[in-house]
Amino acid sequence: MKNILIVLILFVIGLFNVAQAQTGVLAGNVIDGDYNNEPLAFANILVKGTTTGTTSDFDGKYQMDLDAGTYTIIFSFVGYETKEISGVVINAGQVTNLDVTLASNALDEIVITTSVKRNTESAALALQKKSVTLLDAMSAQSIKKTGAGDVASAVKSVPGVSVQGGKYVYVRGLGDRYSKSILNGVDIPGLDPDRNTVQMDVFPTNIIDNIVVVKSAAAEHPADFTGGIVDVITKDFPTKAEYSISLGAAYNPSMHFNSEALKYEGSDTDIFGFDDGTRSLPINRYQPIPGTFENKTLLTTLTNRFEKQLKADNFTNGANFDLGFTSGNQYALKNDDKVGYQVAVSYKNDVTFYDERIDGRYTRRVTSGSENIFELDGNRLSTGSESINTVLLSGLVGVTYKTSRSKYKVNFLHIQNGETTSNFLEQQINTSGGVGAFEPVVKDGLLYTQRSISNLLVAGSHNMGAENDWTFDWKFAPTFTGVYDKDHRITPLQISDDGDYFISPSASSYPLQLWRNLSEENWTGKVDFTKKVSIFNRPAKVKFGGAHTYKFRDFSIDNYSFTSTDLIIPNGNSNLLLLEENIWTPDTGEGTYLNLENVYEPSNSYEGESQVSATYFSAEFNFSEKLKSVLGIRTEYYSQYYTGEENDGTSYTRENIIDVIDFYPSANLIYALTEESNLRASYSRTTARPSFKEASSAQIYDPVTNDTFLGNGFGKFDSDGDVIYDPISPSYINNFDLRYEIFREEGQMIAVSGFYKSFKDPIEIVFMPNTSSASPQFTVANLGDSKVYGAELEFRQNFGFLSESLTNLKLTANASYTKSELEMSEFEFQLRTAEGTLKTGETVDRIRDLQGMSPYLINVGLDYDFVDKDIRAGLFYNVQGKTLEIVGTGFFPDIYTQPFHSLNFTSNFTLGEKKRSSISFKVNNILGDERESHYESFNAQNQVFSLRQPGTEFSLGYSLKF
Repeated sequence: MKNILIVLILFVIGLFNVAQAQTGVLAGNVIDGDYNNEPLAFANILVKGTTTGTTSDFDGKYQMDLDAGTYTIIFSFVGYETKEISGVVINAGQVTNLDVTLASNALDEIVITTSVKRNTESAALALQKKSVTLLDAMSAQSIKKTGAGDVASAVKSVPGVSVQGGKYVYVRGLGDRYSKSILNGVDIPGLDPDRNTVQMDVFPTNIIDNIVVVKSAAAEHPADFTGGIVDVITKDFPTKAEYSISLGAAYNPSMHFNSEALKYEGSDTDIFGFDDGTRSLPINRYQPIPGTFENKTLLTTLTNRFEKQLKADNFTNGANFDLGFTSGNQYALKNDDKVGYQVAVSYKNDVTFYDERIDGRYTRRVTSGSENIFELDGNRLSTGSESINTVLLSGLVGVTYKTSRSKYKVNFLHIQNGETTSNFLEQQINTSGGVGAFEPVVKDGLLYTQRSISNLLVAGSHNMGAENDWTFDWKFAPTFTGVYDKDHRITPLQISDDGDYFISPSASSYPLQLWRNLSEENWTGKVDFTKKVSIFNRPAKVKFGGAHTYKFRDFSIDNYSFTSTDLIIPNGNSNLLLLEENIWTPDTGEGTYLNLENVYEPSNSYEGESQVSATYFSAEFNFSEKLKSVLGIRTEYYSQYYTGEENDGTSYTRENIIDVIDFYPSANLIYALTEESNLRASYSRTTARPSFKEASSAQIYDPVTNDTFLGNGFGKFDSDGDVIYDPISPSYINNFDLRYEIFREEGQMIAVSGFYKSFKDPIEIVFMPNTSSASPQFTVANLGDSKVYGAELEFRQNFGFLSESLTNLKLTANASYTKSELEMSEFEFQLRTAEGTLKTGETVDRIRDLQGMSPYLINVGLDYDFVDKDIRAGLFYNVQGKTLEIVGTGFFPDIYTQPFHSLNFTSNFTLGEKKRSSISFKVNNILGDERESHYESFNAQNQVFSLRQPGTEFSLGYSLKF
């Protein structure tokens, strides 16, 4: 290992020396100001007073190698204005970025004097300013400012965007159901069967070029979003050879180097985010389990095949660490063609330890005579310690080939994630339903989840026509994902009054080992045609195209439980259960053995298929010099199929559960009040669809929480007042937006937005009525129509107006307020107001909050750039308002996620004459806030549904570019 490290260091030093040069690079984009800031190909770029020059390529990009110095650069194109920019400084070994917008019909040359800096943040603001659709863009530079290590941490700085659980994106307070995540403009499937979007924390920031959040729909966008589309755009090849390495470590005093942490023996490849087969199912899923009265030897053999360790060991854990490497370059070929590549590898190993995680299950007292009893009854209270080790390994490889009129790209991205969880919980379980009738239970848990995404993007873009007035873009992107819960081992033991530990299925459940397998294929293809035209004697363009997405998901559960003839477990040591000497044998007739009912349950499995075929047409044109519009229509044919079996034996084979054709109109208007201010208005119709799991009849049990999800299981009243089955259906949403924005110098801006959304049949997570209070069941339902309206405020301001020395002190803030109103269905209203349910003085309003809707969101950042000392430091604050997490049904109270006040500090120190290395220092969760969800009920004290204490984290990082 030592020799390898020495070789690596020598290799890095060698590359660093090779990179020393006396020349720098001028690079940038030439933009067509007449066509919504499309790239302007074949523009001329000339160094004034010399014959040195170049032309922009197919993408409007250009670059030149120049000796270190200060230059005047001339940009020109036939029929367009000529721009002359002076004061362009080229530094040896560095890239100077200079983007220029040219407009037509200018009679005179325009001369600009400037001091050019690399400022991709300004480029992101320019994209936001000129786009007709309402969007927010976050550049790689902005991401670096916040100190974010993954997309989830970065994107929460975008106005109106929050992140739940550190993973799932909420836009404008709307949950992940109404937000859509895409990669390089195409669909990708999620990694969690309980969610509709991909976990954003699996994308490391070292592979990201920028993040674009689209908030108003246009015809070319998929229709299944309402809050926003988060488009994660991976890196393209650089303008010159670039290599970088990075490493970092993070320490949390409440979590790390703790001798009470937990672990268990896994596989040799856990460190790389996947299991090597150690945790594979040890028997065939269709293998019948014999009883103790038949084929007795086989019962012993099968029981012996399961893993023996059921209880975690204590050990002293470590801290978080991460590594990263990037490499990229481009090469000139004959005929000015170019080929380039980009490689990025990232590795993260995070250690989490909660010395006291708390979970509770509570209900309202609804027995006769309980009208004046307001406090909630506890049915299952759980506290204990939990260790989580999360490994994230990602790799991106991309190759791009450019000609004068075409561009071809191939990208391959693989993300591998492994999560090992060990916990020990002490529980109080109400087994009889009586007040205070608790039975003490201890539960050992050893869990492992393996996730992966493999995405291939093959894309092309072509300029066509004699005047380059046609553009043809195409993309093909297959994605394969897998989520595998491998050998979840859950061992609950009840404690008697005498202090004995024993198996008690009536109090909790049998000890079990569980495997869950989810694999999904996602095949996406899309084509887009763009034609430059003239409408109302002004430059315009029409765009049309189509897309098709096919998804297939296979989900299954294998669940095996154990019992014992000797029910007493000495000292509660669950490791004794499956020791070979304690396995049941025909000779002794005593010991632990597999339960007879352990057979494969088809109702725990399903297959899902869906297809979306879309076509669209849009026109972008100017009604006047100041009023620009994009009008469009999108058509989507959506079908969803289910294959599976219900508990009663009813089976379905490719049952068509949704089959609809819908039209989605959109209109986006932007009025340029001045050169620096815009007024925007937009309308669109969008949809939200149930996931495969939600539309299935599957029953999915969570052994950790003891909760069960029932697919498609709620009801409604028919015309006669009888309760009937009500299958889940898609939601349809009408969206209206209005925005006023002012853009000023040095990246300063202010914007005020208002929005209104009306929902038809929103989909919500809800408690199933009349289920066990200690083992509740959840489902999804269309519970009534709703509306959401709100406002957003965003501004970026430096303090140069106070003193020139404070120009580099910048305040970035955005806030959103959202109000949601859902009118309950008659079925839900009756559940909440049934006889015996209401308390004295309690009334139920038919209007309530929409599930997953956050009422407010605040992001504030204050950062200072010490330019002379190459130091940047910032303080960032984020909070999301109380959010309805799970809808109650009278007996079960509503559950609300509580606000989490996140205050973080980040700093970056650039080192060396050529500024190629840097050190970062960050502090996360300075306030030490807790993540918690509460039950809330009329006149009752709030009770904990879930509580985690993440503590405060300190991290240090180092990066080197060469």
